[in-house]
Amino acid sequence: MKRTNKPTRADQLAAQDKTVRDVIAPGLRVLFCGINPGLYSGATGHHFARPGNRFWPTLHQAGFTPRLLDPSEERELLTLGYGITNLVPRATATADQLAPDELVTGRRQLETKVKRYQPQVVAVLGISAYRTAFAQKAAALGPQPERLAGATVWVLPNPSGLNAHYQLAGLVKHFRELLQFITGTI
Repeated sequence: MKRTNKPTRADQLAAQDKTVRDVIAPGLRVLFCGINPGLYSGATGHHFARPGNRFWPTLHQAGFTPRLLDPSEERELLTLGYGITNLVPRATATADQLAPDELVTGRRQLETKVKRYQPQVVAVLGISAYRTAFAQKAAALGPQPERLAGATVWVLPNPSGLNAHYQLAGLVKHFRELLQFITGTI
């Protein structure tokens, strides 16, 4: 496994408002949609790069990947039928630094991507961000009744290490439910 180079504190501070390139291709099974990149991801140029982020371990333990991928190997997801984007492209220290209107604008931009690339499922990582961006104040985790440009919408917990509501086992459970849905095993 490759290892993402560890950015310095100065690198991270300089990453404010930088963007991380989407990992996307036509016809994906799942397009994972984060809230926005953190400064660590902005500094490395890779999604979910901060060592405390549980996205990569969760994907592996839930069965999406055959081995634990390093964030620098994110493009390997495309060969498995998965991709990554964000509601808001700019890096911030925390998602709390985003204005609600940025999330709403991000939803419209996400819909444009979904129309273009046509994934089967869009998995939004973060219930609070989803509720704001999609104007669904009562939404719960799991599949949503609405579709986005023809794609099923599924909400998963945010895998950030800052999300204390979910430990790794809980994240794996929710991600595994999505995998069972797309593989037809539920």
